[in-house]
This record gives sequence, structure tokens and C-alpha cells, in this order.
Amino acid sequence: MSVDKSKAEAQRWLKTASDDLDTADILKRNKKFAHSCFHAQQAGEKALKSVWYFVSADPWGHSIKKLIDDLEDIDLKSYSSLLNFTREAVVLDRFYVPTRYPNGLPDITPDEAYDEEDAAACIGYARKIIGAVQGILEFD
Repeated sequence: MSVDKSKAEAQRWLKTASDDLDTADILKRNKKFAHSCFHAQQAGEKALKSVWYFVSADPWGHSIKKLIDDLEDIDLKSYSSLLNFTREAVVLDRFYVPTRYPNGLPDITPDEAYDEEDAAACIGYARKIIGAVQGILEFD
């Protein structure tokens, strides 16, 4: 992929990450906390994938922590600051499956399991990751 195409693809993923974060905020305000948590996780995941696309690499999987850890494999020294977000990544990864499926948690549904505090934490963590990625990629 050419540099211009890689940059354009990265921009698309980062814009979608921001849209997911906006969606998480809307859902939180409307007390849809499980869905808010999931969209925050998606925001973090897509922001990290934008870094991978920026360097014409192929991101794999849905784990934010793995997407961060695997950046070391492609020797991106300028992206090492993302390693500071391991805690946020681990927390967000916990919200990928059980927020969406009624059988993801024993005997309760996602809307019974998650609350405003969870949604606020997820949104805050995703916002930090997106901000870091924006600072690294610095699109014109």
C-alpha cells in the first residue's frame, strides 16, 4: 500500500474510533451502560488499528492490549508511548464480549451487569488512547 493510501486508511479508522467514542457517550447519557462500554472498547481498538494501517501493517484481532504489545514486533520506536496504556487496554478488553451477549455472564443480562461508573471508566480510557494515537499520527 502506498504511503498516501496507508495514511488515508489510518484516518478512516481513527475517525471511526472517534465516532464510536461519541456513540459511547450518547449511550451512557441514555443509561445504556453495557452498550456504552462496548462502543468505548471499539473506539480504543479502532484507534490502535489506525496506527497499524498508518505503517502499512496488518492488525489482527480485537484485543487492544495485544494490538499495543504487537507494535514492538514491527519495531515502531515512535509508538512506544502507547505501551503506557496497557492498564487501559486490559480494562477495555474485558468489555468486548460480555457486554453484548446474554450468555456472556452467568444468570444475568448485560444491562443488569454494567453501570454508569463502568461506562464512564471505559469512555475515559478510550479517550486517552485516542488522544495518544492522534498525537502520534498528527494528521494534517
